[in-house]
Amino acid sequence: MLQPVMTERECEMLRSLINDATTIVLCCHQNPDGDAIGSMMGLAEVLRTQGKEPLMVAPDQYPDYLQWMPNSEKIVRYDKRKEYVDNVLKIADIVFCLDFNTLSRTAEMEEVLRKSPAQKVLIDHHLDPDVEAVLSISYPAMSSTCELVFRIVWQLGLYEQQGKHFAGPVYCGMMTDTGAFTFNSNAPEVFYIISQLLTKRIDKDRIYRNVYHNYSEHRLRLVGHVLCNRLVVDQQHHASYFTLTAEDQQRFHFVKGDSEGIVNMPLQIKGLKLSISLREDREKKNLIWVSLRSVDDVPCNEMAMQFFEGGGHLHASGGRVHGSMEDAVETVKKCIEAFADTLK
Repeated sequence: MLQPVMTERECEMLRSLINDATTIVLCCHQNPDGDAIGSMMGLAEVLRTQGKEPLMVAPDQYPDYLQWMPNSEKIVRYDKRKEYVDNVLKIADIVFCLDFNTLSRTAEMEEVLRKSPAQKVLIDHHLDPDVEAVLSISYPAMSSTCELVFRIVWQLGLYEQQGKHFAGPVYCGMMTDTGAFTFNSNAPEVFYIISQLLTKRIDKDRIYRNVYHNYSEHRLRLVGHVLCNRLVVDQQHHASYFTLTAEDQQRFHFVKGDSEGIVNMPLQIKGLKLSISLREDREKKNLIWVSLRSVDDVPCNEMAMQFFEGGGHLHASGGRVHGSMEDAVETVKKCIEAFADTLK
């Protein structure tokens, strides 16, 4: 059986909040990934079975490889419909904050979320949450926010009512946030949850193909270019990094999501413990997006916090550098040197 993630009092509070609410908003972080979109869509489906019509809001565009999910067309992008979302948040009864630990991760939505009179419910698995919420369900040890959503629904006794439209997005989020169950997924409960999701007749193999085998020819050639021409391997420190410039992105017809997973590939090199990706923002000058992946006891989250204005999980984190690509490369070198003893 699954260990509860809420006390009985918290269960009753959540039931009451949902039952009494007329306007419910679900939101996720900027640059949403599979876990952010999956948890939002999964929870929205549960709320629909309770007679609610929640509004799903993403701060900006999400990857093409997630748009196969049923009801994804109902997601409203804040960067496209700012005024509409602002007005809904002014009258919302509940805002579910999914897969982020601080409001700043919602980018341009931060201020309107902070001012919204709605009661906030946080469901997240990142460290050190600081969202002011009437109910905070935060478990950094969980594989994903989607796992938390499943456990909440299970504990509330609502799972039997759910179908594929719940199980598919939740499975997708768990899969993507664990690299297809290759990291942060050793807990037996993870696979018990998967077994229960499969009872809803989802096709996990098709979900895998929809996410990982759903790229353009340009993306495959981009991967080849990065690994051949942009990858720098520091054998002495068991680390690597690569750059993805705006020029590279234009050359290979880059679309959002095309860089997904590339940062994991250098870890296939024998003995390598750390891989860092540097991607230039094509719209904002002097902004470099950073992704970090590691194995063993190499703390990506500490690196992200100390050097890249970010954070995340032990083996998967992200951040940014305000400056040129050259500045970002120098910061990466300083980071690797600072953690040299850990990387031995």
